[in-house]
Amino acid sequence: MTPHLTPRRERWLLFTLAGIQFTHILDFMIMMPLGPQFTALFDISNAQFGLLVSAYTLSAGLSGLMASTYIERFDRKPLLLSMYTLFGLATLACGLAPDYVWLMVARVAAGLFGGVLSALSQTIVADVIPFERRGRAMSVVMTSFSVSTVAGVPLGLFLAANLSWHAPFFGIAVLVGLLALGAWQTLPRLDAHLHHPERVSVWRGIGQVLVEPNHLKAFGVSGLMMFAGFTVIPYITIYLQSNAGMQTHQVPWIYLCGGVATLLSARYFGRLTDRVGKVKVFQRLVLAVTLPLMASTLSQGLPLWGLLVVSTLLFTMMSGRMIPGMAMISSAVEPRLRGTFMTLNSAVQSASMGLAALIGGLIIGRDSQGQLTGYWIAGLLGVAASCLSAWLAGRLRMHSAPVASSNVT
Repeated sequence: MTPHLTPRRERWLLFTLAGIQFTHILDFMIMMPLGPQFTALFDISNAQFGLLVSAYTLSAGLSGLMASTYIERFDRKPLLLSMYTLFGLATLACGLAPDYVWLMVARVAAGLFGGVLSALSQTIVADVIPFERRGRAMSVVMTSFSVSTVAGVPLGLFLAANLSWHAPFFGIAVLVGLLALGAWQTLPRLDAHLHHPERVSVWRGIGQVLVEPNHLKAFGVSGLMMFAGFTVIPYITIYLQSNAGMQTHQVPWIYLCGGVATLLSARYFGRLTDRVGKVKVFQRLVLAVTLPLMASTLSQGLPLWGLLVVSTLLFTMMSGRMIPGMAMISSAVEPRLRGTFMTLNSAVQSASMGLAALIGGLIIGRDSQGQLTGYWIAGLLGVAASCLSAWLAGRLRMHSAPVASSNVT
């Protein structure tokens, strides 16, 4: 049965999920600031680097599709721990990769196992936390993005600069092992979906998710939300160094300032989401993010403090919109179908990020001086996707009934 958690155990659950999300997000994010190193070390083009980034997300999308056929058959705890352990081993393989081809293979493996982690974490939150407190709960889990940017990425860049590009992946793999042991100790049984009176077969469940128009709208919002950022984000570091004149040792400040801002703002956005409404807050934030998103592609010539202001606003708004966005999307599905829906949603998000990175890499070119060209066009594409997600969000219907629960003995 789904446990009725005490406040203390609920906090431990959310912190554990945030830790898992931290390593999963950091493993993905660390690739982007290492872009200049990879393009020079492996002598690859922007499009090839975009493929390296999108290999993870596209394989994660495929993994999400496969997981939708089995996620509702198992207790969520052992499934989460199994996938997390395999993800850690794949991340270790990234650190051991000797060249571009083997790194690509390892990134595909990491995506296959890591692609289910976000869906499982968000499903567990939606299973356990009542609707009226779900925005604040999501904000706790989503702080993993902030911590990964404020601490994880700068530390990873420090290791890469002083040791080698392999070192950040080794560090993440060690952290995964420690967090897996902690999750094994702290997570409760999470098997209420196995005893739901209206439980259906796997394929029937997938069919019921896909034929519901409200679910398709939620998938659309989710995909557009992720697509909007990833036409631009994978190439920010390359642009800042090649066009805006930022030095390599200054790059960690982008992530440090952005991470601090998102860490401080996450709880505020969570409370605002529950007080004002998930859809209203989401629409305001996805429209607000269009300004720093576009400015990030046109920041050439700004001083360092100006670059930091633009990038910090981008990080804050990008992270902030995810809090009402995921609270809204996880509430748009019938509770009995939530696991299947969230797994399919993770696949949609991953595929959208991978497609956006690929399209961005094809749009962006280089001139004879090595500077990026066409970056602003990728920004315009992201702005259009963001505006479309705000429009579609207003047409979602949400299930607001609190989750069923029983006391833990």
